[in-house]
Amino acid sequence: MHQDTDTRWMRLALRLGARGLGQVWPNPAVGCVIVKSDRVIGRGWTQPGGRPHAETQALEQAGGTAHGATVYVSLEPCAHIGQTLPCADALVAAAVARVVIAIQDPDPRTAGKGIARLRAAGIAVTVGVGEASARLVHAGFFARVTRNRPAVTLKLACSLDGRIATAAGESRWITGPKARAWVHATRAQHDAVLVGAGTVRRDNPGLTVRGLGPTPQPVRVVLSRTLDLPRDGQLARTARTVPLWLCHGPDAAPEALAAWTALGARCLPCRTAPPGDLLDVVDVMQVLGNAGLTRVLCEGGGALATALLAADMVDDLVGMTAGLILGAEGQPAIGAMGVTALATAPRLALHRVTRCGADTLTHWRRPATDTAEG
Repeated sequence: MHQDTDTRWMRLALRLGARGLGQVWPNPAVGCVIVKSDRVIGRGWTQPGGRPHAETQALEQAGGTAHGATVYVSLEPCAHIGQTLPCADALVAAAVARVVIAIQDPDPRTAGKGIARLRAAGIAVTVGVGEASARLVHAGFFARVTRNRPAVTLKLACSLDGRIATAAGESRWITGPKARAWVHATRAQHDAVLVGAGTVRRDNPGLTVRGLGPTPQPVRVVLSRTLDLPRDGQLARTARTVPLWLCHGPDAAPEALAAWTALGARCLPCRTAPPGDLLDVVDVMQVLGNAGLTRVLCEGGGALATALLAADMVDDLVGMTAGLILGAEGQPAIGAMGVTALATAPRLALHRVTRCGADTLTHWRRPATDTAEG
């Protein structure tokens, strides 16, 4: 019975924490519920920008009634001093009786120290309730801390035969309105939306979240080795109001760097790699991770999707498939990868299949055995 109760309240903490996805980077999206006599007396989740923390909010709501209560938190309470005192210390000061933690924090500033601090104060601690779900919610934060890069979701909107555009380049719209609404909701849960320079030149995208009311916008990230991007398009016009980061190579012209900086963009130098001296996506992801991003949604194009898959940078792949056929002359979703044997091909594990209006959404994930941090 105790285990069932813990699971129920932890599910609520995880749902609360997920509200912060896309808004709290570089911090994790944590949820916290404080329960006494089987009643919620405080709850909270990490706020936009990463402060205040979930535990701080929940304790403020609970006030003095937190004494002797049970706390459910989706990640180990922090043990390091930042802009505020450690959450582990705040829980000790509130004299709670028990803390239930979904998963230990891999950040070396906290890893195990928050748990130890609670136990040293005589507080009962249970770890591992809802751990599998917590790994998914915190996958981006874990990736940045343990692999020095954000978690990457690759979105492919394709015809039934795997084409993203006709031979003439027409691609609007392969999928229907419900699928496009899903994309906007998904953008809102990521720190950044990533595209290649070809997509910008071809489609003039805004890459913003629309149709959801007032909501924080993700960072727009564009990979462009030489910064040869249109300076009169949507991205340039909105660079001062919606963050725009441009990843470029060492050969980008100083004039282009100055022009984009003047427009309000942040220019991030990245390494190139053979063949073709294109931007090295491994280095790009490390640069983005160092800049604080934890969750990146890649929306194309085909060359960038191919490079990410070839470099084993894709953690989640979402395929949105429409029931139309474009034929071999259509533009493929993925370019040449040099795969000569099935054993060497990237392989993901099926997570979910969903009907999305007239289209089908298939969600694939990196096999769990590939990485302990999810």
